[in-house]
Order: sequence, then C-alpha cells, then structure tokens
Amino acid sequence: MSYFAHETAIVDEGCTIGNGTKIWHFSHIMPRCVLGENCNIGQNVVISPEVVLGRNVKVQNNVSIYTGVICEDDVFLGPSMVFTNVINPRSAVNRKSEYAKTVVKRGASIGANATIVCGHDIGEFAFIGAGAVVTKHVPAYALVVGNPARQMGWMSEFGHRLEFDAAGIALCIESGEKYQLSNNTVKKLV
Repeated sequence: MSYFAHETAIVDEGCTIGNGTKIWHFSHIMPRCVLGENCNIGQNVVISPEVVLGRNVKVQNNVSIYTGVICEDDVFLGPSMVFTNVINPRSAVNRKSEYAKTVVKRGASIGANATIVCGHDIGEFAFIGAGAVVTKHVPAYALVVGNPARQMGWMSEFGHRLEFDAAGIALCIESGEKYQLSNNTVKKLV
C-alpha cells in the first residue's frame, strides 16, 4: 500500500490504510481502523479503533472520530467537528460496551464545530451547518442548522440549496441535475 504519513503522525499497527491517503501533522491513527483510498486526514486528528472511513473522506483539523463511527465514501468532516459515542458518559463508569453506532452516509458534509450525538445517522448528501448539534437522524439531502439542529431545507449533491416548485421539482444551480421532493423525501432524478 502507498499512503503518506507526516513524520509527526502516529499510525498504530493493525490499521488498514488505502492508497493515496494522506495523514498530516500530529494525527493518531489507532489499531483496527480502516481508511479508504484517497482520504485526507488533517492536523491533530484522532481516529479511534474500529472506525471505518470510505474512499475520498476529508477530515479537517482537530477532529476526533470515536469507535462506533462509520463514514461512507466522499464524506466531509469540517474543522473541529465532534462525534460522541456514549449517551451518558461518566469518568468513573466504564461504558465501552455501550458505544452507539453513527453512520455518515455517502457524500454528506458536516460543518466546522458541529456536534453529532451518537446513535444518529446522517443521510446521503446531507449538509450539517457549522456549529449544529445533531440529536436525531438526518434525512438524505437535508440541510440542518442550529442547536438543536433543525431542518431548514434541502441540498443538491453539489452543495447548493434546492428550491422546489409547486410540482416538487428543483434544479441544482451548478450541475443542472433535477431533484424531486415527495412525502418529505428528496431523490435525484436520472
């Protein structure tokens, strides 16, 4: 395998790291995690045991990804965003057997300083605004902001807000791709 790790990064034995992945200054990749091809791991990132990152995942500086998190292909994790993995942590109580799973689906983006409370999945191409606190599942293509995070609209796969007409159809202003809103669910039309 061919990946780059800065000399200050720590890569523990027992990791699987895909070709073309870059691991930058002061990051720690722990045992039994899997990083796909062409990921970019920023400075001061911790990836805990058994975390799985798909291909082309971008992890910005100061992010900790804890056991129980799975990020599918093309996920973006903004600077200093936070995952949790236990609902009711206590220093004196060992709850490693209670780690909750969080799945971030393909193409989703999570903004800077956002917090994802464990056990809540993020749908495909969802867009979590900077500083949002996610306390429930986020649907595919949803735009959520605030604390607690509330849905404010829908986003295209290119990251543009979708404006639906009376027939429930919207076009992405960049790609021209067409989307349909029906029963509070968005899908891309082919």
